[in-house]
Amino acid sequence: MAFELVSTTLQVLAQTLQIYSLVLIVRVLLSWFPNIDWSNPVLSTVSSITDPYLNAFRGLIPPLGGLDLSAIIAFFALSLMQQLLVSASYSFASGFNSFG
Repeated sequence: MAFELVSTTLQVLAQTLQIYSLVLIVRVLLSWFPNIDWSNPVLSTVSSITDPYLNAFRGLIPPLGGLDLSAIIAFFALSLMQQLLVSASYSFASGFNSFG
């Protein structure tokens, strides 16, 4: 029972990160359009959800010629976290099956 609960929780976290990745993609794509009104409630929400995460990586890599490469590392880190969660989920699931 505990293995199954942990496995399910890890899967939900991995899926949540996948949804966050999609929101992050939208944010990065929208940043290419300088005339967007970020005071729009929907865009403001997207920005407030994604900017703290992106800002953590912007401190590591400064923009090069006006191009913000920090998003690439942010996506890489997010993908790595997703893969680790899925892998851990399968490990717990197989542990559950071996005891079941």
